[in-house]
Amino acid sequence: MDRSFVCFSTSAVLLEVVSDYSTETFVAAYKRFASRRGICYSLYSDCGTNFAGADATLKSLFKAGSKELGKLATLLSNDGTNWVFNPPGAPHFGGKWEAAVKSLKFHLSRVIGETLLTYEEMTTFLHQVEAILNSRPLAPLSEDPADLSALTPGHFLIGEALNAVPEPSLSELAESRLSKWQLIQQRTEHFWKRWSAECLQRYQAISKWHHASNEVKVGSLVLITDERLPPTKWPLARVLSLHPGRDGLTRVVTIRSATSTLTRPIAKLCVLPVDAFEEPFVNAVAKGGENVKKLA
Repeated sequence: MDRSFVCFSTSAVLLEVVSDYSTETFVAAYKRFASRRGICYSLYSDCGTNFAGADATLKSLFKAGSKELGKLATLLSNDGTNWVFNPPGAPHFGGKWEAAVKSLKFHLSRVIGETLLTYEEMTTFLHQVEAILNSRPLAPLSEDPADLSALTPGHFLIGEALNAVPEPSLSELAESRLSKWQLIQQRTEHFWKRWSAECLQRYQAISKWHHASNEVKVGSLVLITDERLPPTKWPLARVLSLHPGRDGLTRVVTIRSATSTLTRPIAKLCVLPVDAFEEPFVNAVAKGGENVKKLA
């Protein structure tokens, strides 16, 4: 089981392994989260019984902390979290994350399947998945045509893009030849290929309907499709030239990636940045009624 926290300001994601969905377990997960990311100003979730209980528990902890530790603790406790619940029987109020549960669970269930993992193995796997989610590109880091860097949620967490530990690919090897930890690596690669392909398709769909073809400009930073790249490595390129048709609309462009110059149809590209309110990867990582959202 897992809990997911999504920051509405930065789109950053944190995944926590839990043993059950009780109030006590959630409070423990929230403490781990707050210790690494800071106390939330607001949390959003449905009104599940475990969340309602956790809300009361957290309030009592903040109150007790103020009494025991004096002014310093009072200052900290004054950062007490405002918990916002959806109305009962109204899951559509949380549609931004309710619709997303399908994506993460869909890929996790197919990648893990019936494989039995220990707590340590599951934690390692989910942390690698978390890095993948937080590596997604949001916008160009600069207007420099030579700069292929993109802003990611990871920049808000550690000040730079997140990277996976370099390892040879195991995606094509038979499971019978792999150790348990190699199996975790293979599962991570499978998740990356499935999830990144789906999210790139969503990016392309948003770009198609929200950006006219003539908005693709020389120097634009774009995402392209390349299944050969390892986890957390997104294929980025800059537009070098446009090739408009007889009707004046651009459907083909020449782009420069880190390794080569290519000609691609704009239908296979996604221009960054994507509208923050339409950012599909947030929808692909939120965990619906089982999750709590962080609003910075």
